[in-house]
Amino acid sequence: MTRPGKREGISIGSYWEASVGIIKEDRQLVGDARFDVAIVGAGFTGLSAALRLAEAGVSVCVLEANRVGWGASGRNGGFCCFGGTKLSETQLIKRFGLDEAKRFVAYQIEAMETVSDRLDRWNLDVDRHSEGEIYLAHRPKDYAGFAGYAEYLRGTFGIGAKVLSPDEMSARGIRGPEFHGAMHVPFGFALNPMKYVQGLAGKVREAGARIYAHTSVDRFEKDAGGWRLNTRHGSVRANKVILASNGYSDEKTPNWLGGRLMPVMSSVLVTRPLSDAELNEQGWTSDLMAADTRTLLHYFRLMPDKRFLFGTRGGIFETPASLDAMQRRGRADFDRMFPAWAHVEAEHRWHGHICMARDLSAFVGPVPEMEGVFASMAYHGSGVAMSSLSGEKVADLALGRITQADLPAALSKPFRKFPFPAFRQLYLQGAYWWYGLKDR
Repeated sequence: MTRPGKREGISIGSYWEASVGIIKEDRQLVGDARFDVAIVGAGFTGLSAALRLAEAGVSVCVLEANRVGWGASGRNGGFCCFGGTKLSETQLIKRFGLDEAKRFVAYQIEAMETVSDRLDRWNLDVDRHSEGEIYLAHRPKDYAGFAGYAEYLRGTFGIGAKVLSPDEMSARGIRGPEFHGAMHVPFGFALNPMKYVQGLAGKVREAGARIYAHTSVDRFEKDAGGWRLNTRHGSVRANKVILASNGYSDEKTPNWLGGRLMPVMSSVLVTRPLSDAELNEQGWTSDLMAADTRTLLHYFRLMPDKRFLFGTRGGIFETPASLDAMQRRGRADFDRMFPAWAHVEAEHRWHGHICMARDLSAFVGPVPEMEGVFASMAYHGSGVAMSSLSGEKVADLALGRITQADLPAALSKPFRKFPFPAFRQLYLQGAYWWYGLKDR
């Protein structure tokens, strides 16, 4: 089920690629090399870990099957928000207890603050906007539940959520035929993820870490004093290894990953710039990042250049016909939810993988029975913030600066295998049917 990060066509056709111009290409690994730590995956997690390690004086390399930002870190919707799990706050409390649930919520807030602090310290222009996130009720009954939910978030976790009536939404430039009310959460912001990941990679290079592009790991084996990672044209020996390839992991490198992850596709379109008249006609002028209350949610936002980003969950097979059908469904949803823009062309369309786990929560910690190997993955579709902080934390674990007890319990359980993992695509198809019924 998990798709290896083999080299494919470099361009994915995203707006993010077009917005940054020429992307730096790191050289491929040729020959044998030795480092203290080797990291698999040059996305937010792997680069954050590499920066932490390099700043601690550790020799570190990052092995990337394609190039920096080719995977989810350069394909996502750019929502720096709560994430890392599909468990609700109530489910977190039931599974881990109230104190641990609070620790995990605090960790998510720290993750958003980590990204914000980096942008400020590094003076990165990533087209930041949106003061928090807004959840839009796609059914009246969902809006009716917002008052109690907001009170619960305020009283239990200190999150100052605010409910907006349809009239209040309209006054704030948030309007659409399927939106029956809203809840605003004052945490998080939106950004251009490609600008962020390229800026992060630049800091990693400045710190002395080595990034090897087009260097997929073909074999993973124990070696004297550590591990040997074999690639097409060479190998790396390292005392410790960090797995950070998320939904683009190869299940055979190492074999422990086999059957433990569920890549799920997400599709994104970005329109041409909208005129003020077009924005006013639809009634959407807000720059808040937004998502609806469907399980198979839609996520969207008006960007600073007046383009509109619209994303959807769904899709199982990556054949040309299946991808075309997924994009057509996404466009039909966009036209239905924003009818005044049905004539507006989408200049960019692309898709990517989010990564899910059986226990519906990320894992940050040591890989069982593989001494010196650590992993940080499975952010469940909201990883911009979570991966940035978790990359630092998994590096701290490798350095011995912290122990597993220093992380929330929700992040500390190693991935379990899915039952009958060969049938994960069937599970996913069944889930789509069931959630589609529930979302009506």
